[in-house]
Amino acid sequence: MPQPAGQQPAVQQSAVPPEPRPRAGAVRRRPLRTASVGLLVLAAAALIGSAPSAGAPAAPPGGTLRIDTAGCGRPPGQLPAGRVSFTVGNASNVYATVYLTSADAGLAYAEIPWLGPGKTLPLATTLTGGRYAIRCVFSSGPVRTTTPIQVNGTASGAVAGYLPMNDKELTAPVNAYRSYVEAALPKLLAAAQALDADLAHGDLAAARTDWLAAHLDYERLGAAYHSFGDYDDSLNGLANGLPQGVDTPSWTGFFALEQGLWHGRSADQLRPLSQQLVSDASSLIDDFPSEDTDPGDLPLRAHEILENALQSQLTGIADYGSGTTLATLDANIQGTEEVLSVLTPVIQPRDPSLLAQLTRELPALDAEVTAARAANGSWTPVTALTAAQRLRLDGDLGALLEQLAVLPNLLTPRNHA
Repeated sequence: MPQPAGQQPAVQQSAVPPEPRPRAGAVRRRPLRTASVGLLVLAAAALIGSAPSAGAPAAPPGGTLRIDTAGCGRPPGQLPAGRVSFTVGNASNVYATVYLTSADAGLAYAEIPWLGPGKTLPLATTLTGGRYAIRCVFSSGPVRTTTPIQVNGTASGAVAGYLPMNDKELTAPVNAYRSYVEAALPKLLAAAQALDADLAHGDLAAARTDWLAAHLDYERLGAAYHSFGDYDDSLNGLANGLPQGVDTPSWTGFFALEQGLWHGRSADQLRPLSQQLVSDASSLIDDFPSEDTDPGDLPLRAHEILENALQSQLTGIADYGSGTTLATLDANIQGTEEVLSVLTPVIQPRDPSLLAQLTRELPALDAEVTAARAANGSWTPVTALTAAQRLRLDGDLGALLEQLAVLPNLLTPRNHA
C-alpha cells in the first residue's frame, strides 16, 4: 500500500534484551530506526518502573496483555487516538514475535521482535483513528490474533506503518542478483588474466592500468561477498590484522598486488600473485553456484557497501599506493545501484518516496565522485581533494547512508504480521 508522499513509514520497536540465536533459516534483524526512541524509553519506564508521582502525565492507554500459544491477550475494544502502549507478558515456554497491526493485517505499526518465555516488554506507538489488532507469532508455530481494537479520533505524529513482507518476496530479487553476479564473474576472470599477461611480459605500466580495471570489476559485486566465502579474503583482503602487515608472505589478492605495483616490486616478484588471482577467480566461478545467498544480505548490503566505502575509501585506509580509492567508491556506488534495482519491486509498494529519493541521490553522488577526476581522466587521490570537496563528499555520502539504513528493516520478512 503506497504511503503519502514525503512520509516515511515506521514500525516502532520496543527495547529488547540481547537477541537469542535465531532459529535455522531466520533472517537476523537489526534494530528498527525510529524517530521516537525517547518516547519508547519513557513509555517503558512508566510501565515497568514505580507508579508516577502526583502531577505526572498519565501513562498512555493500552493495558496489559498476557500471551501464550492459545491466545494473544485481550486488549481494550476501544482506545483514543494518540500514544498507546501495551505491557506484553509472555506466559508461554517459547519465544514470540508480537505485532500491532491494522485489523486486516495490511500494515504493521509496532513490534517486539523476540519476547522470551516469562519476559515482559512494552509494545508502544502512536495511532490515528482506525481498526487495529495485536498479533502473536510463536516460535513453535501458532499464530494468534486478538479481536479488533477500535481507535477513535485523530492524532498528529501517527506512524504510517510498514507493509509486512513474506520472506518469499525476496526470492525473485535474490535470483536476479545472483544472475547479475554469475554474468559478471567471467568478466572478472578475463580482467585478472589480462593483468597476469602484463606481468608475464614484464609490462608494469600496463599491469597498473589493468589492475584497476580488474579491481573495479570485483568492487561492483559488493552484495555478494558473503556468498564468496574464503574467496573474498583471498581476492580482496586488506593487510590490516595480518601478523606482518603488508610483508605477510601469505597475503594475496588485489591489495597485495597494488602494494607491489606501486612500491617498486618487479614483474617477476608479482607474477605469483597475479597467477593466484586468476586461479581464485576461476575457482570462484566454479564454486558460486553451490553457495547460498541469504535473502537478508541484499537489503543489508545495500547500506553496508557504501558504509564500508565511507570508512575505507574516503579515509584512504584502503589505498596501498595507487591513489584510486575514489574509483573504488565509484564502483561501490554502481554496485549499490544494482542492488537497489533488483530490490525495487519490494521497495516500491512499501516506501515509494524513499525509492524515488535513492534513485535520485545515488546517480548524483556518482556524478560528484567522477567530477573529482583530473582533467586527463586519472583519479584524484583522496589526500589531494580540497577541504571543500572532501567535506561535501563526506556529507553527501553520510546523508545517503541515512536513507539506505532504512532498507534492512523495511525489507525484514515479517511472516504472519
